[in-house]
Amino acid sequence: MTIDRVATNNQTSYMLSQIAKANAKLQQSEAQVSTGKVSQDYAGIGDKTAALEGARAAADRASGFAANTQFAVTQTDLQDTQLTTLSGLAQQLQKAITSAAGNSDGTGLMTTAQSIFEQASSILNSTDSNGNYLYSGEKTDTKPFTATSLADLASAADVADCFDNGTVKKSVAVGDGQTEQIGVLASDMGTDLMKSLAALYQQDQGQSLSDKLTTDQTDALTANVLPSAITAGTSLNALAAQNGNTYTALKGEVTSQQSLNTLYTGFVSDIEDADMATALTNLSNNQTALQAVLTVTSKLNNLSLLNFLPTTS
Repeated sequence: MTIDRVATNNQTSYMLSQIAKANAKLQQSEAQVSTGKVSQDYAGIGDKTAALEGARAAADRASGFAANTQFAVTQTDLQDTQLTTLSGLAQQLQKAITSAAGNSDGTGLMTTAQSIFEQASSILNSTDSNGNYLYSGEKTDTKPFTATSLADLASAADVADCFDNGTVKKSVAVGDGQTEQIGVLASDMGTDLMKSLAALYQQDQGQSLSDKLTTDQTDALTANVLPSAITAGTSLNALAAQNGNTYTALKGEVTSQQSLNTLYTGFVSDIEDADMATALTNLSNNQTALQAVLTVTSKLNNLSLLNFLPTTS
């Protein structure tokens, strides 16, 4: 006669299924502890999947808008520096003309004008790190100011002909359906200043302004050249103020989008990040449960009728 095991095939199958379940729970808790995430797939997220992806997409959009806007902040900051410099050049020209007319002496006036022209031209034709012209509007690969000397400037039929920038000012998306105009055109920045420099050069060509000035010359300076220099300064100050307002608005938008990104990232974290204290507790419990079911299964499979027969003398 044979001595069979007490356990039946059904009992063994049941215990094996319990081992599989305990092992699956253990693996899940181990993954949560190691990754810090509730699940590595959508199945573990369940009915919160749509909310998770919606929050993740919103966080990515906010992050993208914040990055775009921060780039725009950098550009408007540069524009502020250059507009302020141009305004300073206009004031320098006003001062030089006023001094020459007041003292009836134009010594150094044209040297100052040449220096102002060169500095202003350099600013108007500024490029970014990619070699694109900052003040060309949509024509980013076209030099916006074409005159290379005071003579070129003064010989143009109209100073406006020396500007070859586009007409569309740069804008940046700062939010869903929301844009902010950040660009400034070279023609808006430099036309008045270049008009005053052209007028000054033309007057010098008629009769040199490099020495003592006649009454006619001083009258012409104050009547024909100085007003356009004053206009240039006024228009540049207005552009600088407008650019400053744009800069402030953009800084606010960066903060707003960063706050939205933090908010939506928090939503994502609430859904997909595991509670580490709970995960560690579950890991310990699942390890104990698996060990227990393995022990019971081992003992059950090793039992036979011999374990229950009485001991004989």
